[in-house]
Amino acid sequence: MQLEKFSYDNEIVRKFAFATTLWGLVGMLVGLIIAVQLFAPAVNFNIPWLTFGRIRPLHTNAVIFAFVGNAVFMGVYHSLQRLCRARMFSDLLSNIHFWGWQLIIVSAAITLPLGITTSKEYAELEWPIDIAIALVWIAFGINMFGTIIKRREKHMYVAIWFYIATWITVTVLHVVNSIEVPVSFLKSYPIYAGVQDALVQWWYAHNAVAFFLTTPFLGLMYYYLPKAANRPVYSYKLSIVHFWTLVFIYIWAGPHHLLYSALPDWAQSLGTVFSIMLIAPSWGGMINGLLTLRGAWDRVRENPILKFMVVAVTAYGMATLEGPTLSLKNVNAIAHFTDWIIAHVHVGALGWNGFLTFGILYWLIPKLWNTKLYSNKLANFHFWIGFLGIVFYALSMWFSGITQSLMWKQFTPLGVLQYPNFLETVLQIVPMYIIRTIGGSLFYVGILVMVYNLFKTIKQGSFVKDEQAEAPALEKFKDPLQRGVIHRWLEGKPIVMMLAALVLILIGTFVEFVPTFLVKSNIPTISSVQPYTPLELQGRDLYIREACNSCHSQLVRPFRSETERYGEYSKAGEYVYDHPFLWGSKRTGPDLHRVGGKYPNLWHYLHMENPSSMSPGSLMPSYPWLLTNDLDISSTKSKINVMRSIGVPYPKGYEEIANDDLLTQAEEIAADLQEAGAPAEPNKEIIALIAYLQRLGIDIKANPDITEGAGK
Repeated sequence: MQLEKFSYDNEIVRKFAFATTLWGLVGMLVGLIIAVQLFAPAVNFNIPWLTFGRIRPLHTNAVIFAFVGNAVFMGVYHSLQRLCRARMFSDLLSNIHFWGWQLIIVSAAITLPLGITTSKEYAELEWPIDIAIALVWIAFGINMFGTIIKRREKHMYVAIWFYIATWITVTVLHVVNSIEVPVSFLKSYPIYAGVQDALVQWWYAHNAVAFFLTTPFLGLMYYYLPKAANRPVYSYKLSIVHFWTLVFIYIWAGPHHLLYSALPDWAQSLGTVFSIMLIAPSWGGMINGLLTLRGAWDRVRENPILKFMVVAVTAYGMATLEGPTLSLKNVNAIAHFTDWIIAHVHVGALGWNGFLTFGILYWLIPKLWNTKLYSNKLANFHFWIGFLGIVFYALSMWFSGITQSLMWKQFTPLGVLQYPNFLETVLQIVPMYIIRTIGGSLFYVGILVMVYNLFKTIKQGSFVKDEQAEAPALEKFKDPLQRGVIHRWLEGKPIVMMLAALVLILIGTFVEFVPTFLVKSNIPTISSVQPYTPLELQGRDLYIREACNSCHSQLVRPFRSETERYGEYSKAGEYVYDHPFLWGSKRTGPDLHRVGGKYPNLWHYLHMENPSSMSPGSLMPSYPWLLTNDLDISSTKSKINVMRSIGVPYPKGYEEIANDDLLTQAEEIAADLQEAGAPAEPNKEIIALIAYLQRLGIDIKANPDITEGAGK
């Protein structure tokens, strides 16, 4: 049999490895900064682009798409070439992918601190960057499928199945969730509103975790864990069941993020059912990974690479058990909006994604530089200090979350809230925030040790840019369908496998989306709910710019503890003009859905200038620039036009007089503030923000006869 000679492109793997390390350092440093800001808000130094609200999405995007994203591409470009016995389809596309992705990350690092954001969790980047993401992702897809098609190996190994499912599902998620209408070069509104926007967003966000942070890493686990252990995967049959059930079930589970919300009950229940079902395929993958090490446990004790991978797979199992548990309504009632969710997310991010990435780097870098790891002792030190950091982080946030929930729900024997002041619950958990920061610091020290260890490894080795290889050409082979071996046939058909995965994810998507979007009775209207005035619309965009929804929810759930604290529970019909929805996912501060009219204008003015002046001991940062920045009203006309185009019933031609109404309302608020002794001017941003805050929740107050499910 004649062998074909070719070479593997290690240069693109090296680039993504360096980018993984760099963005890991940056993303987690930002995480440490915001962790400190939660108990020491002065750390933002009154700099607008350094506030918690603005850099928190920078942290999440840097960790998810920069650190983890580059790690995925590093692993895919390395493993895919060897699994296919072929060089990547196009070196040019490889480099377009690399530099395009880094440009996207830099764009995020610039725009998010500037307050240029859509406010949607894990999808905060504005429309020009969304388009760039789509183009770069397509380049990656062409390169990946081109490599698979020209492979010299008959059957696609299990890792490639996960890479294929990742690519097609992320494509669908990004396109559907990013449909928005531009207002200007860096401002847009999503076409979805309220409950529908919430469903689409959490369908996206949950499955971004599933298909960007999970499925590609499962592919990496199936390749690098057997390589590091020098053992075959435990069960081929289990990997088949694991893959197809995971792809089908995962897409249904998004609504479990919206339990007890204004989302229709049937959708919430569907999300819960499929979330519980997720335990089976998730643990099937974990078991397959851990049992691959059967007979090699003595080596695990000695080998730091295997230690990282074992803890990573175990963390995956923990996170995928905790997630379905949190989707149970009785558990969700305790955990949602609390720090428990933060613990859950970080067990996955630090344990599963972080530790598996570190294990791969420790295995891969010596291979690329044709040398041995500089120091196993330093790698072991990294493992233990990183593991300790995860334990400190998770335990502190679990305790914090349960404390929050119990205090929020506690009533006295007389039937009144024991802690009516939300700030009391915040101050109680400050020690947990400090411990969380210590845990994060330990984890970060481990990364610094890894960087040093890998640097010394590189210095002592010699990089192999084009690794020479040889393999026989792929022969035409008899269709195994004739023998009934369906999956073996499918493993030879990458496009068919991609289409099969696409069909599976679209089934759950259509079942959840079609009734929510087409059956009007699912989202009842309320006649008293009116579109925002131009000034309120501008104020809402300022609220989004400062990412107030990172700390404040706008969703009162139907619990006595919440209706006593905040007021009437939230109705689906109240959100019909909200583009985007702002329900939030965490209550660092109190819910604001009923804050309209609760405090006078002066209270809001002074609270934004110096929160502790109104709430002694407050850990909210100050926003003094809102009092001095002029409100830009040049965009009002475009905003009204776009809102009308996506269904908000502003009268035709209203955009021409919208600023007149804006100025009239602004002067009324400014006059009220001046009468109360505040040096307020009607053309400042604070006036618009106050107008928006005073609007929240008052529509339903104007219609007190509203009952659940009623549309008037």
